[in-house]
Amino acid sequence: MPTVYLALGSNLGDRAANLHAAIAALPEAGVRVKQPSSIYETEPRDFLDQPWFLNCVVEAETNLEPRALLEALHAIEMQLGSKKEFAKGPRKIDLDILLYGAETIATPDIQVPHPRMLQRRFVLAPLAEIAPHLKHPSWPAAAAVLLDHLTDLGQVRKL
Repeated sequence: MPTVYLALGSNLGDRAANLHAAIAALPEAGVRVKQPSSIYETEPRDFLDQPWFLNCVVEAETNLEPRALLEALHAIEMQLGSKKEFAKGPRKIDLDILLYGAETIATPDIQVPHPRMLQRRFVLAPLAEIAPHLKHPSWPAAAAVLLDHLTDLGQVRKL
């Protein structure tokens, strides 16, 4: 089974409960959770006029192909009542594929590694916590090194 890394975020309702509910729903969707990161409170990026997020990263394994995994993640979002009113806007829960093994995927629906993950402190901080030595073949360095050299000044606080 390939190892996958998933990013989870929530900034509406009971943010922590939303994250926990999404993690709890992963096994039923065919995703075996190996290790979740701590939860981090993070300021919004891009669209700033919204509540702060809680974010985490989960290391997991799945037999699902990337497209099926993405569909399973979208189903969990819908099951938990999340609606994305507009891109980068507030949401009850958001689940993204960061990495799918060592694969690089570039289709209109799926981009792996996630295209902006190396510029986002709210992604790299929890990823480096659980997998500091992780290095995708397309990256110049391991997750912890990338975090140390990140220029993103967005506030990220471990809870």
